[in-house]
Amino acid sequence: MAKTKNSDFISTGLVAQNRRANFDYLIEEKFVAGLELTGTEVKSLRLGHANINDAYGIERNGELYISNMFIAEYANKGYASHAEKRDRKLLLRKKEIIDIINALSRKGATLVAMRLFFDSHGRAKLEIGLGRGKKNYDKREAVKEREWKVQKARLLA
Repeated sequence: MAKTKNSDFISTGLVAQNRRANFDYLIEEKFVAGLELTGTEVKSLRLGHANINDAYGIERNGELYISNMFIAEYANKGYASHAEKRDRKLLLRKKEIIDIINALSRKGATLVAMRLFFDSHGRAKLEIGLGRGKKNYDKREAVKEREWKVQKARLLA
């Protein structure tokens, strides 16, 4: 039987993005982590049914997990299914895990989900950012800086 190309599936590329991450947090360092997923979760991600806006990283027993990441239930699941908002294990190198755990132990540090995507090999990856929450005056400063860049580009063009 010949395989047909289904345009609804995402084989490589962006699945979900947290656009507020850079606005709400001052990101100091970024990491790309693999995810431990079940089959129905991967199929649902390929359809683009995910939300990482409220997702954050937690440390448990020397391992890192992403919590509050929503992956919708797969419609054609059969008998097997998954919980939509369960903690999913992040797959990183041992040195990266140790660095992140040490950074999270400092006051105010947060591990935030930035982008969820499929890499060139078709594996689900999550870009996470290690950062601190911004105060309101920091956010206003970022808006001013962004508006100044736009004005500067208009003047130079």
